[in-house]
Amino acid sequence: MARRKTVQKEEEKPAEIEIREISEVIETNYMPYTMSVIVARAIPEIDGFKPSHRKLLYTMYKMGLLSGQKTKSANVVGSTMKLNPHGDMAIYETLVRLTTGKEALLHPFIESKGSFGKHYSDMAFAAARYTEVKLDKICEYIFGGIDRDAVDFADNYDHTATEPMLLPTAFPNILVSPNSGIAVGLSSTICSFNLAEVCDVTSLFLKNGGITDDELLENLKAPDFSTGATLFYNREKMLDIYKTGRGSFKLRSKYRYDKEYNCIEVTEIPYTTTSEKIKDSITRLVKEGKIKDISDIRDETDISGLKIAIDLKRGTDPDKLMVRLFKSTPLEDSFGCNFNVLIGSVPKTLGAVEIIEEWCAFRIECLRRNFVFDWTKKKDRLHLLEGLKKILLDIDKAIRIIRHTENDREVVPNLMKGFDIDEIQADFIANIKLRNLNKEYILDNIDEIDGLENEIKELYALIDSDAKIKKYIIKELDGIKTRYAKPRKTVIISEEKAESIDEERVEHEDYPVTVFLSKEGYFKKCTAASLRGNDVQKFKENDCLLSSQETANCAEVLFFTGAAQLYKAHVYDFDDTKASALGDYIPAKLSFDPNEKVVAAWCLTDFNCDFALFFENGKAVRLPASVYETKTNRRKLKNAFFDKSTLINALIAKDKDEFLMRADGGKALIVKAKQLCAKSTRTSYGAAVMTLKKGQRVIYTDYYDKTNAPLLKESRYRKTNLPSAGGLFEDEDPTVLQQTIE
Repeated sequence: MARRKTVQKEEEKPAEIEIREISEVIETNYMPYTMSVIVARAIPEIDGFKPSHRKLLYTMYKMGLLSGQKTKSANVVGSTMKLNPHGDMAIYETLVRLTTGKEALLHPFIESKGSFGKHYSDMAFAAARYTEVKLDKICEYIFGGIDRDAVDFADNYDHTATEPMLLPTAFPNILVSPNSGIAVGLSSTICSFNLAEVCDVTSLFLKNGGITDDELLENLKAPDFSTGATLFYNREKMLDIYKTGRGSFKLRSKYRYDKEYNCIEVTEIPYTTTSEKIKDSITRLVKEGKIKDISDIRDETDISGLKIAIDLKRGTDPDKLMVRLFKSTPLEDSFGCNFNVLIGSVPKTLGAVEIIEEWCAFRIECLRRNFVFDWTKKKDRLHLLEGLKKILLDIDKAIRIIRHTENDREVVPNLMKGFDIDEIQADFIANIKLRNLNKEYILDNIDEIDGLENEIKELYALIDSDAKIKKYIIKELDGIKTRYAKPRKTVIISEEKAESIDEERVEHEDYPVTVFLSKEGYFKKCTAASLRGNDVQKFKENDCLLSSQETANCAEVLFFTGAAQLYKAHVYDFDDTKASALGDYIPAKLSFDPNEKVVAAWCLTDFNCDFALFFENGKAVRLPASVYETKTNRRKLKNAFFDKSTLINALIAKDKDEFLMRADGGKALIVKAKQLCAKSTRTSYGAAVMTLKKGQRVIYTDYYDKTNAPLLKESRYRKTNLPSAGGLFEDEDPTVLQQTIE
C-alpha cells in the first residue's frame, strides 16, 4: 500500500484584537449608513419626491411615456434598475403608489391600467407583467425645463448614466402629495393639501413677499386627502402645524344610514387606516361583548368605491352606535404631522410657510437657469446670423473664396479674413449647403435677427429680476390651478361642533366611580364592584398615587398642568378598569404639549366651589371654579392661571379648610382658606403667602388634616399675619409628601 503523505498544517495564529473606542466604531461603520438612509432614501426633498420616486418618474420620462401609448409596468421596472440599485419588487411598489389606480394621491403622476389595489384596503396589486402605465398629463409641470439645465444632474450608481438630483416641479408638490418615511433617528410625515389652495397661498406669498396668519388659514384651509373623510378643525392647532411643522388632527369616517335594510354604510375612511383594520376592530368588539347592536359586518367595496356595510339589530340608534365606534375603532383616527424635508441635503423641520418660501426660492432658481439656457442659445444663434448677414453683401465673394481655396483647412481662415468674421461664424457659413447659398435663403434667416434681439432682451430682463420671475411663477400657478384643480375631498368641521354633536347623540349612564391619578400622569376609573375584590393599585416603576377622588361617571374632570394650562374631559371618556390596570396616560390621551405634565386633577359635577392655587414662588390665589366653566365643549384652556411661576398644587377650597405649605429651605406654614386672596380673573397671582429667601421655592402644598395627621408643634407653623416665613419643620413632625384628594 502506498504510504499516506503527512501534511503539516500551518499553525493558526489567533486574530489580533484591536481595541477601539465605541464612538469611533459608530462613526466609521454606522454613520455612513445613517446618512445614506436620511439623505438618499427616506426623507423627501423640496420637489416633493424621495430618490426612489424621482428615479422612477425620470426613467419613464426618458422612455417617452409622457405621450403615446402605455407600456407594461415590467418594462418600466427593468429600465429603472439602471438608476435604482434596489430589487424589482421595491421599484414596483413605488410605482404602484404613484398610480391613478391606487388612489393614494390627490394628483397621481402615473396613469394606470390594471389592478393596483387601493390605498384604503390591504388588497394585493397585480404583478408587473399584467399592468400597464404611462405618465399622467400633470407631469408636464413636473419635468418642464429639465432638458434646459433647470436642475443639476449626477452620475448613477455605476457611472453609466446621469439622473436629476431634483425635479423642477412647477407647483409646490411637497405640499400636494402626501409623503412619509422613517430614517435613522428621525422621520417625516407630510399630509396632502388641495392643489388649488396650495397654488393660491403660494401666489399670495409671492405677491406680498410674505403672508399673515389670517391669510394663511383663509387660503390654505386644511389638509385634503384622497380618501376623503371629515377633518376636525381647530384653528389654534392648525396654525401651530402651519408654523412649526408638527402637530396632529383627527379624521373621521363618513357614513350613511340605509333605513330600508337597517344598516350603516361607511363610504369614506381616514387616510391612516384601511377597511380591513376597521372591520377587524369592530368584529373584536362584538366578540368581546362590548358592542351588542351589530348583527353582521361586510366589506362591499366594488368598482364604484369603498363601502363597509354594518347590519344593525332592531331598535338600534345608528348615530349613537357610530359615536361609540368612533371612540373605539379606527373609524376615527389621528394624523400626526412631522414636516421633515431635506434642504441642501440637510434635514429640517419646516412649517407650511417655510416650505412655501423654500420652494419659491428653488423654483426661481430653476426658471433662472432655464432662461439663462435659452438666452445663451439665442445669443449663439444671433451671433451666427450676424455673420450670415455680412455674406449677403457679396455672396459671389464667399463662393469665390471657397472655390479658390486649395486646402480644406484653409476655408474657414480665408472666410474670416474675407468678411471680418470669427471662427464660429465662418465655420457655420462653410457648412451651408451649396443650394442654400442664395439670396432668398440668407434673407429668410436674417429676418430672425430682430425677433431674436427682442427675445434676448426680454430673457435678460427676466434673468436680472426676481420680481419678473415671481410674476411668471404666479401666472404658471394660475394655469395649473385652472387645468388640474379638483374640489376638496376632505370635509372640514369645527372640532367643538363635532364634539357637541356627539354629546347630544350619546346619553351616558351615571353611576358612582372612584378615579385615581398617578404622579407620572396615569388616570383610571374604577367602579365600587371592581375595587371590592382587589383595591391594590398598580403603578409603573418609580410611579405612585398622586390623588384619588370619589365621583360620578358624568362628572367633568379638570387637569391642571405645569404649563399654566387646563385640560377638560368627562369621566365617561375613560373606560372602567380594575385596580391592577395602569390606566390612560393623560398627556397622550388629551394631546398635551411636549414635556407638559399633570399637577392636579379634580372631578366636578357642578362649578359652585372655589379652587386654591399655590405657586412655587410662595404666592397663592383663590379662584371660583366657574372661571373654568365653558358653554362649548372645549378640551383645552390656555392661560388658565398665573404663568410666571410653576403651579405646585390646585385644591378645592372651603372656608374651614387649612393647607400645609413646605419650602425647600426646611420651613413650613399652615394657611387657612379664609386667608387666601380671592380673585375672579383666571390669570391673577393673588398675593404672597410664604416668604422665601433667594433661591428657595415651595416644594409641597396639601390639605392639613388636624384630626387624622396632626403636627406635634402645630402652633409653630400657624401665623396670624401673611406673608410669613413659617416655622422650621422639625424631624419629629410627620412629613406628608403624598397629595390626596378627598
